[in-house]
Amino acid sequence: MTTPDDATVTAQPATDPVVKQFRDQITDADVKIIDILNKRIKLVAQLKKYKEEHGIDFVDPEREQYMLTYLTRANKGPLSAEGLHEIYDHILSLVKAELVKEKK
Repeated sequence: MTTPDDATVTAQPATDPVVKQFRDQITDADVKIIDILNKRIKLVAQLKKYKEEHGIDFVDPEREQYMLTYLTRANKGPLSAEGLHEIYDHILSLVKAELVKEKK
């Protein structure tokens, strides 16, 4: 005899409308993340060019620390402070690496 719990376990994720709805929303969020990262890379490239033209150091550790503090305070979760620090460090590293690639 099949119970409702058995039906839930054997349902195919690809055909489950709730799973599809969540996946579609996750895909939309992922596309937005990529768009925002690309926008950030373009803005940082413009800032880097301006700083180079005006003899200003590109990397500003004080600004990076300020932004990390600001974002930590602005974060309403569920992303933990540790998770935020980790992802922000990755974003900074990624953007800098992309700008180096762009120069080549």
